[in-house]
Amino acid sequence: MDAILDFLKTTGFAMIADNWKVIIMLAISCLLLYLAIVKKMEPLLLLPIAFGMLLTNIPGAEMFHEVLFVDGHIHWDLFGGAAITQEFIDGLENTVVASTLTAGETVTVGLLDVLYLGVKLGVYPCLIFIGVGASTDFGPLIANPKTLLLGAAAQVGIFITYLGATLMGFTSAESGAIAIIGGADGPTAIYTTSLLAPSLLGPIAIAAYSYMALVPVIQPPIMRALTTKEERRIVMKELRPVSKTEKIIFPIVVTIFVALLVPSAAPLIGCLMLGNLMRECGVTERLSKTVQNELMNICVVFLGVSVGATATANTFLNLKTLGILVLGIVAFSLGTASGVILAKIMNLFSKKNKINPLIGAAGVSAVPMASRVAQREGQKEDPSNFLLMHAMGPNVSGVIGSAIAAGVLISLLG
Repeated sequence: MDAILDFLKTTGFAMIADNWKVIIMLAISCLLLYLAIVKKMEPLLLLPIAFGMLLTNIPGAEMFHEVLFVDGHIHWDLFGGAAITQEFIDGLENTVVASTLTAGETVTVGLLDVLYLGVKLGVYPCLIFIGVGASTDFGPLIANPKTLLLGAAAQVGIFITYLGATLMGFTSAESGAIAIIGGADGPTAIYTTSLLAPSLLGPIAIAAYSYMALVPVIQPPIMRALTTKEERRIVMKELRPVSKTEKIIFPIVVTIFVALLVPSAAPLIGCLMLGNLMRECGVTERLSKTVQNELMNICVVFLGVSVGATATANTFLNLKTLGILVLGIVAFSLGTASGVILAKIMNLFSKKNKINPLIGAAGVSAVPMASRVAQREGQKEDPSNFLLMHAMGPNVSGVIGSAIAAGVLISLLG
């Protein structure tokens, strides 16, 4: 009987009684699984994130240990089996993790601890960007370079939100990590947050991917509010054909220029353009298919599960998370509005070949969903109007813009 009682005390059911927050986190993870599976909201990443959240909050599983990454650093000595010292605990007095530690104990490294190293070291987001680049056609942007401005304008929401987050009491680094949600680019948000504010990685990742999934819901009201029927009916001139040579030169030139301008953006931009060069050069078809499929899928699984693991009960259930969710939707809305407004301004200086302002909303990085939303809204006013390829210009430039914005934030705040 004593053996049975001892066993029962070690079960997760017994441990839940000491931490009611775990029940809430398990419920949230099940809700996210429902949204991913039933509602199909960014399921490729939301499902692994939700399951990682579920695993990390099961009492006694010991799959992820915040202490190994606390204070924004990887504590390699603890990975190697070193004991936690009182001096180490005293240095963490302003963190939630400190209250859970005991001097002299050691950490048994879990599976999710190992997988999270790929996030913390910036490996997974960059590898995913190679796949994104190999899946992206920059032809519409090359054919109409003006749309690059629309992609840049959509990043204005990032910097306005940064100011708002700072006023709300977040640190500069935390504000930068929160603001990048406005770029609507999940890997970029994760990469930036892992460098600037790793303690907020869970809520920021969930907010970023949730709002990306809600693009068809969030953007249309903003687009209609900022445009007239006449503007939504503007028919744009057919794009010129883009040569293979232009498509090959483009990623090389962009990599050199952006890496020299914002060196801290080089990992993201370099990987993005490497993937695109594999796609366009015509001599690495096998590599292109591999990075688009096998490599990216593997990294997505590892990234999602390990990011979800950071959403522990102690760090997720607080007022900061609520603030992040609010600021995230503000950043996303401002990015959408900025692109539309700049398109309207550009039309004031253009007597012919006017831009349909709806494509300005595609300046956020949600490829190709934002372009499809612009196409759908345009066809509501004129069923014969075809805006999809025009919208892809600012859409793919938004991917470049968000990576540059991330590089600027990391350079200034990291």
